[in-house]
Amino acid sequence: MRRTLYDDDHEAFRASVRTFVDKEIAPHVDEWSAAGITPRELFTAAGRQGFLGMEVPEEYDGGGVADFRFNAVLGEELLRVPDAGAGLGIALHNDICLPYFLGYCTEEQKQRWLPGIVSGELVTAIGMTEPGIGSDLASMATTAIRKGDHYVVNGAKTFITNGIHADLVITAVKTDPTERHRGMSLLILERGMAGFTRGRNLDKLGQHAQDTAELFFDDVHVPVGNLLGPQEGQGFVQLVANLPRERLSIAVAAVASVRSVLEMTLAYVKDRRAFGQPVGTFQNSRFVLAEIATELDVAQHYVDDCVRALNDGELTAVDAAKAKWWTTELQGRAIDRCLQLHGGYGFMNEYPVARAYADARVTRIYGGTTEIMKEVVGRDLGL
Repeated sequence: MRRTLYDDDHEAFRASVRTFVDKEIAPHVDEWSAAGITPRELFTAAGRQGFLGMEVPEEYDGGGVADFRFNAVLGEELLRVPDAGAGLGIALHNDICLPYFLGYCTEEQKQRWLPGIVSGELVTAIGMTEPGIGSDLASMATTAIRKGDHYVVNGAKTFITNGIHADLVITAVKTDPTERHRGMSLLILERGMAGFTRGRNLDKLGQHAQDTAELFFDDVHVPVGNLLGPQEGQGFVQLVANLPRERLSIAVAAVASVRSVLEMTLAYVKDRRAFGQPVGTFQNSRFVLAEIATELDVAQHYVDDCVRALNDGELTAVDAAKAKWWTTELQGRAIDRCLQLHGGYGFMNEYPVARAYADARVTRIYGGTTEIMKEVVGRDLGL
C-alpha cells in the first residue's frame, strides 16, 4: 500500500541522508563495530549537513522546522546499514534528548547549549537507568542535594547510550530523597565536571558500534542553573511527557529494520539455490515472506499515523506504547524468520541479517519493556 506520510521535501531530505549514510557511515561499519564505538566526528559531520536539531529555532542555528517526519526519514535511512548502533547515537540526540532542551530550558540555557547541539559539538545523552532498578525509576538512588548555588550529585547510571561521547547528560536525580516520583528532578551534567567519570564502554550482544556506558558521580558540583524546569520535583513529569516521542522513535526504527532485512532476504532467496531451484520458489519461503510483508505494511501505516499524531500534538502515551511493543516484537520475530531462510549463512556475522538479529533483541527492552508497554495499554482499558 502506498505511503502518504511524506511529501517532496521529505524525499529530497531522504536523498541527502542516503548519500551521507553511503559515504560517511556504511564504509566504516565493520571498523566501528570492532571498536565498539563510532568516531566523535560523526556528530559534527552530521551537523554540517543539517541532520542535527532540525526543529531547533533558527535563532539558535537550527533548521527551524518542527516536523518529526524529517526525524523519521533520518531514522529509516540510518537503519539501512548492517549495524544499527552506527546511527543510534544520532537518533537519540535528535529524537529523545533534544525535546528536553527545547521544552524545559531557560533562555540562557538555550543560548548556552542549543547551537552546540545543532553543530554536533555538544553530544547529548539521557541518564535514567541505574544498576539494579530497571524500570522502577522512582527507586533511583542518585541524589542531588542543594548547597548554596550548587547541587552535590552522588550516584551512578548504567546502559547510557552515547555515554562515552556525551558532553551534556540529562540526569535524573533525587533532589528530595524522602520522596519517590515527587522527589525527582532533571539536571544537566557536563563533560569535565569534577567527580563525573565514565566507566567502561559496555560489551553488548548487538549494536556494537554504539557506545553504551556506565556513569559515576562522586560529589559532582552542578550549578543550580543546570536544573531543567522552573523548580525541583518536576523530573518524573518531564520524563513521562517525553516518553511517547521516545517510544515512537524506537517504533520507526523497528519498522525500518524489518523492511531492510526483508529486502535483503528477498534478494538472497531469489539467488540462493537448493534442490535445483531458488530457495524463494518453495511454498514455505513464499508464505513466510508474505506474512512478514503483510505485517510490515500494517505496522508501517500505524506508525505513520502515530507520526502524524505527534506532529499534531495528539500522540498519546497509550498509542505510543502500542506502537513500541508491537513493532519491536515484530522486529524480533520477522528477523528471526528471515535468518532461518538464510540457513547456515544467517548465523555468520558477515551477513547483515545476523547483525540485525543481534541488534533487534534490545529494542524490546530499552525505552520501556514489552511488559511495561502492555501494562500501560492494559491500565487504559480500565484493568
